[in-house]
Amino acid sequence: MGLLTGFVTIIAAIAAGSALAHTGVLDTRSQRTLGEIAFFVASPALMVTTISEVHVGGAGPNLLASALSLLVAFVTYTALARLRWRQDSGEVVVGGLTASYANAGNLGIAIAAYVVGDITVVVPTLLVQMLAVQPLALVMLDRQAGRGSSGRAVLRRLLTNPLTVAAAVGVVLAVTGAPLPALLDQPLRLMAGAAIPLMLMSYGAALRLSPGPGRAGRNREVVTATVLKLVVMPLVAWLVGSATGLEGQVLLGVVVTAALPTAQNVFLHATRYRVGEDVAREGVLLTTLGSLPVILLAAVLLG
Repeated sequence: MGLLTGFVTIIAAIAAGSALAHTGVLDTRSQRTLGEIAFFVASPALMVTTISEVHVGGAGPNLLASALSLLVAFVTYTALARLRWRQDSGEVVVGGLTASYANAGNLGIAIAAYVVGDITVVVPTLLVQMLAVQPLALVMLDRQAGRGSSGRAVLRRLLTNPLTVAAAVGVVLAVTGAPLPALLDQPLRLMAGAAIPLMLMSYGAALRLSPGPGRAGRNREVVTATVLKLVVMPLVAWLVGSATGLEGQVLLGVVVTAALPTAQNVFLHATRYRVGEDVAREGVLLTTLGSLPVILLAAVLLG
């Protein structure tokens, strides 16, 4: 029931955004504004509060399986997009994220709690995505947007990107165990609470304001990303996890985490940088709809 509740909650927020766009409350400009607020304010607050509470020590046993499954999906997509489809770097990066970047931060925690019984199984994926994949992807997207490519420019982007800075602050707090002062903690949690609704409603509005699924002419990319996300990633996670001695609930957690749908953050980045939006939008939709049966199958086979 908890698994179903998590998916229904996400779909309800997306439907609310679609309804607002359908009735004219949101247009393309205001839909992007929701995304900008999430990118610059709410999501950084969410990252600080989420990462600061992560138990870093619990990441060890399944870190390799989580990282390799993500890497295989990302590299496979980017190789196809760059070498075969001849796409530019921005589209390659967004497509690669669509194929590999899991919704581990909110839906993942809920599913881990209800299906696996242990939320620490999502910690490795959270750490890899927030501390390595996302900062590198944002640097590449900044570079593609023509914001400089020198070492100094790259460093400046890392130090001024709100999501990267928030992740770094969260890691420092997690490693040191230092609590945030209440005067900072409560405002951050208030703003963090808006991140997921803003992302989901912005996404829902974009679904209504954009061509219907399959009509944007990017079916090849979307299907490829979906197969990599929902089939290849869980299989790689299972193979690597089994080969490294994982079993029981730990192995189930690794596979379930790999089978999570694409995170809304990917669409947020696509909207922010105005690149790959069709692939991200439709990829999030298909993986969200398709991940439920995949996760249930994993739970039956490995649970």
